[in-house]
Amino acid sequence: MKALVALILLVQLPIHKAVPAAPPAPLGCDDPESEAAAEIAVNYINGHSHHGYKFALNRIEDIRVVHQGPNNHIIFLELDLLETTCPILSPTPLENCTVRSFAEHAVEGDCDVKMQKVDGTLSVLASKCHSHADSSEDLLRVCPDCPLLAKLNNTEVLETVSAALNDYNSKTTESYLRLLEIGRAKIQYHPGHVIVTEFAVGATNCSAEEAKANVGACQLLPEDQSNFGFCRAVMVKSPSQDLQVDCQLYGHQVPPPDIPLLCQDTSAGLAPSAAGFTNHNLGLAHNNPVASESSSSEILRSMLSAKSVTKRAVAEAAQHDKVPRPVGFVPPPPPCPGRIRHFDI
Repeated sequence: MKALVALILLVQLPIHKAVPAAPPAPLGCDDPESEAAAEIAVNYINGHSHHGYKFALNRIEDIRVVHQGPNNHIIFLELDLLETTCPILSPTPLENCTVRSFAEHAVEGDCDVKMQKVDGTLSVLASKCHSHADSSEDLLRVCPDCPLLAKLNNTEVLETVSAALNDYNSKTTESYLRLLEIGRAKIQYHPGHVIVTEFAVGATNCSAEEAKANVGACQLLPEDQSNFGFCRAVMVKSPSQDLQVDCQLYGHQVPPPDIPLLCQDTSAGLAPSAAGFTNHNLGLAHNNPVASESSSSEILRSMLSAKSVTKRAVAEAAQHDKVPRPVGFVPPPPPCPGRIRHFDI
């Protein structure tokens, strides 16, 4: 009899089931966590780019989170970037780099970045980008007199760079400078004929005087002594002729930049893939297809996310004694795209 009573009492005890922790709420494009992830992503993109200029964040286009565990999440970011005036080799921190104005025929970048967050630490797993100059038609409609970007292998551009380097090397008492790559160029035909070029240079193991005897023997300094720089040259062909050259050397950087510029033929001043184009393409260094979600995984993720959000919304309403929401209610997605930092692209 005592055993029967004990069994009845045991059956009447409340049964507590373990309730799995709900995943974090969806991120908005302007949330602090999204901003932090985008900053790491942009630094990664610039740190692994090989040519051209540093890019700055203009807008977070979208952010998606796939939960793989309590402290393990995969984050997919879509970013709009804008070219700055800082060359890739420049030691200037990105926050001090000026974004090029629309009138300069700006270059914009679009990047997909796959990141992982484990125990609060973010890391980049893959990136996929492409970059292109703004529409010539749009620029001329706003600024009819603004010169457009010229092709990097344009004859007049190459002549200007060659003349500028020769002029600088003939006047300097320091190391002979050698061309690394041409960054950008513009040609103005009205009212005068003007070519404006920007190009990266490297110091060699020759003095300017030694280079006069045998320029072919002048090699870029080894990594432990490397000294890179950047030049801007303006050649006026009409109504009068003039050449202005301004070069700045950055000094040796420790550690040396992780940018394989030295493997290309510097005599041409162009990466083979840049010939015939007006700007260096981010896609050359960032072209990993796993950086963005596939359509199938996105559909599956959306279905799972909708279910989890529905359950969480209903649970929160009951917990906080809010007005009951209909079963199946799904809150609207967080606001994306995010705010524009520089100008609408």
